[in-house]
Amino acid sequence: MARIVILGGSFGGLTAAFELKRLLGEKADITLLSDMDKFVFIPSLPWLAMGWRKAADITVPLKPILERKGIHFIHGEAKGIDADSAKVVTSLGEIPYDYLVIATGPSLAFEEVPGFGPDKGHTECIFTLEQSEKANKAWNKFLEEPGAIITGSVQGVSCFGPPYEYAFEMDYELRRMEIRHKAPIVFITSEPYIGHFGIGGLRNSKRIMEDEFAKRDIKVITNAVVEEFIPGEARLKDGSKIPFKFGMFAPAMKGVPAVAHLGNPRGFIPVDGKCRHTKHKNIFAAGVAVAIAPPEQTPIPTGVPKTGFMTVKMAKTAAYSIASEISGSPMPASYEMDVLCLMDMGNTAALMKAKPLLPPRQESELKTGVLYKWSKALFERYFLWKIKHGLCNLP
Repeated sequence: MARIVILGGSFGGLTAAFELKRLLGEKADITLLSDMDKFVFIPSLPWLAMGWRKAADITVPLKPILERKGIHFIHGEAKGIDADSAKVVTSLGEIPYDYLVIATGPSLAFEEVPGFGPDKGHTECIFTLEQSEKANKAWNKFLEEPGAIITGSVQGVSCFGPPYEYAFEMDYELRRMEIRHKAPIVFITSEPYIGHFGIGGLRNSKRIMEDEFAKRDIKVITNAVVEEFIPGEARLKDGSKIPFKFGMFAPAMKGVPAVAHLGNPRGFIPVDGKCRHTKHKNIFAAGVAVAIAPPEQTPIPTGVPKTGFMTVKMAKTAAYSIASEISGSPMPASYEMDVLCLMDMGNTAALMKAKPLLPPRQESELKTGVLYKWSKALFERYFLWKIKHGLCNLP
């Protein structure tokens, strides 16, 4: 019986676990290790930070949904990987494997900018459940006596979507409360232009996003390098000093320490078209943990986003590849790096589509409409239902 260990209990880890169990049944002993004891629907974290969702609305306990499918769950932290002896070193001991799937997500590099982050710095973040709950408390306190807002992405960021969503959502909520005039918003980003998203833009995304920010009276600063955050002020490399009373910024990402030694200088895992490690043939990876080179050199470094849509496709490719190898069936096609994304914009939303993700593209689209806001809410319910029932094989 093949021993398969999966690191991570989010989109990639759960998809790989459920698909491997479905494909292999009793041919594999599957263990999932996660330092979280619940699945979090990450795309809804901006809504939680705004107070539009509660944690219970967007989380699912991992242990019962995994054990119902015959998958072992260990709530613990990976401390390291010994690739030569095929063992995962954890806080609870060593776990041997025949195949390993790395779906750990990222380490958030707040330390790369002085004064940055919700724990030791002066800004909020909405990339984890705990951060989003903290941001919601800070937001509610801010509303008692509003003032200047800054939001955006520092240099090296690859996940640009949440700050866009948050900027639009804050504008919408402040207008709903009729206090928008008391809270000027400045959007600061390392992108060369608004709507770049780390992927060279999407068709007419530059023009659409410029119009959307202008329509909402949100000031935009591009090509920005944030040198430091001090209480009430962001200091940029060009000498600008931007005051704020409330700030939320996306950090750059690195590979998590336990697996970083298997990756590139930033700790991201190099894989082939089957999502297999380029050196260690029994190690696979999916999601943010995977290394993807930027499509172009930008004046300020930016990374490539890895969405939940991409993560699920990578995890399925890894699972099908492992199952094919174990069962002796034909290998699946290589992973096609495309993306379909819904971005909330407060009173509306945007549909973003790219095939492939990086230019030149066969298909590229960005359009807005209230229909996509309803679609995002419906997809949230649908995906949580899929996870609760372990039905990751569904579309």
